[in-house]
Amino acid sequence: MVTQYAQEEIDKALEKLPEELKDAIFSMETADTLWKIGERYHVMDKRYSEITKYVAYVLLGLLLPSEFQGILEKELKLQKQLAKDITRDVNRFIFYPVKLALEQIYSMEIQVSAKIVTPQPAAEGETQTEKPKQEPRGPDTYREPIE
Repeated sequence: MVTQYAQEEIDKALEKLPEELKDAIFSMETADTLWKIGERYHVMDKRYSEITKYVAYVLLGLLLPSEFQGILEKELKLQKQLAKDITRDVNRFIFYPVKLALEQIYSMEIQVSAKIVTPQPAAEGETQTEKPKQEPRGPDTYREPIE
């Protein structure tokens, strides 16, 4: 189940957002695009408002873009192919134009929550094997001669 955010949490997320994403959330172009997607896939009922809410959550940094399709399938009970088609259009027309800004807000969260894994030394009696280097098998036929 997707977390329902209080207005205060949404306002707090909105304050920290880059200007490009704020523009995307409030633009008429985004609203028109979502309307066209809703009409194209015949989801102009309660599901439409839920789709727009989840798009806003992604743009606010509250929902990972990679989770968007799964949310449509689970929460809205959309068939897998329909959820995939809607996700493809949303990615193409809404998320892709602000891709760099989205990567920026999500990379900060990913870096903070990432685990650092250090290699463990081999126990006594065990040896670590290294892969032997592969030597070229012959002359490189793709290189042009230097004059």
